[in-house]
Amino acid sequence: MLDAWGDANVAAAIGLFGGVLLGLAARLGRFCTLGAIEDYLYGENDLRLRMWVLAIGCAIIGSFGLMATGLFDPSGSFYLSLQFSPLASIVGGLLFGYGMALAGNCGYGALARLGGGDMRSFVIVLVMGISAYATISGPLAWMRVALFPTTPSGVVPSGLAHTLGEVTGLSISAIGLAIGCVIVAVAFAGNSLRRSRVSIIWAVAVGLAVTSAWAGMQYVQNNGFDDLTVVSHTFSAPLGEVILYGMTASGQSLSFGIGSVCGVLIGAFMGSLIKGHFRWEACEDPRELRRQIMGAAMMGIGAVIAMGCSIGQGISAFSLLAFSAPVTFAAIFAGAALGLRQLIVGFATAD
Repeated sequence: MLDAWGDANVAAAIGLFGGVLLGLAARLGRFCTLGAIEDYLYGENDLRLRMWVLAIGCAIIGSFGLMATGLFDPSGSFYLSLQFSPLASIVGGLLFGYGMALAGNCGYGALARLGGGDMRSFVIVLVMGISAYATISGPLAWMRVALFPTTPSGVVPSGLAHTLGEVTGLSISAIGLAIGCVIVAVAFAGNSLRRSRVSIIWAVAVGLAVTSAWAGMQYVQNNGFDDLTVVSHTFSAPLGEVILYGMTASGQSLSFGIGSVCGVLIGAFMGSLIKGHFRWEACEDPRELRRQIMGAAMMGIGAVIAMGCSIGQGISAFSLLAFSAPVTFAAIFAGAALGLRQLIVGFATAD
């Protein structure tokens, strides 16, 4: 396959597969970061938050299961190969979470809504992708590097299982699998998830999407010629990649990130048709559009600082038990809670 298609195209196909699963999970399973936080804080409903916990647990079990069988080496992932920076995780996570509340969705959620015909999300996707690239290599890059420098992690990768393995001498895979099983048990501790078979299925599908990415990209790296980095799903920088590819396709190749973004759009479109929810929507309130643009810009900047979005850090990094994952996710939750409170209590009256 690699000989016939080329490494970049196979990587894009791997991203497309997982992206379709994620898009379907968003539309058919209502898997959504901001929705889960809002339900928990204001709806007294923890179902979607428990879905998120189950997806994390399944992704951990899948990833460390791959490690146990020798099909995946996580040490090359930037989640583990770079030194954990608590400041970057907290600042980036807070900025991302607050921006997510203003925009009404994260990058993944915006793609899922765009696949259902919501043109307001098109603005979020564009602004978030541009702001992410402006922070990676554009005019904001020098400030990011100065304030949040990155350094290699050293001998021991920046992950909980790897550190515990180094200290105790136990198998890293066994530690990860045990932690994954505990997290799955926590997810099922509440009645809400146990009563919803659909929610269980789509949470597991999200975990499978992340696991399949690690396995597929490891295969490409082991057998290909382009030495592609082993990555999984995240929706900040890949949005910018899609924008660049759309403008300069003749001078660029496809990538996992491009396939992932397109996969979410396709999966969400399919899911909206299945549910009969597809309809064209646009923004009629200038104040709403202003909040969405501001929120999308914050998300793009925050995700780059934290080295991942709600999916990138919240599930992909979590699947490796990276130190940055729980800190970033907690900061995203806090930022989103602050933004939602401001919106609900009286943001509109302040305009």
